[in-house]
Amino acid sequence: MIELNVKPVGIVQSELTRREDCPLQGNEGAPEAWLKITDEFIEALDGIKVGSDAILLTWFHLANRDVLKCYPRNETNAPHVGVFTTRSPDRPNPIGLHTVKILAMERGRIKVFPLEALDGTLLLDIKP
Repeated sequence: MIELNVKPVGIVQSELTRREDCPLQGNEGAPEAWLKITDEFIEALDGIKVGSDAILLTWFHLANRDVLKCYPRNETNAPHVGVFTTRSPDRPNPIGLHTVKILAMERGRIKVFPLEALDGTLLLDIKP
């Protein structure tokens, strides 16, 4: 088995502090949020522009990693489905994928919208 070594590049700073307050998708009412970039990765922000789109990869730090089946979109009247057919944060490797717009930049911080990730969520990568 190959061992993975992933190093977060930052952390999400959001008004969302409870899982039950998070929309299921960013376009379903997610707020603006700040990405606080770790000092050693600030140079990697060179070239990111306000107004551009970005794809964020996050690590859902409060996820239950033992979940293999769940209700789709929390519809408890539907049958359980495999977690790989959903966007549930509870999964063996709780990696989040988010498409956002860059709203503002400050030294070591990026303001984005919309982001349905909780405050304290680890930022793994930013892609154009």
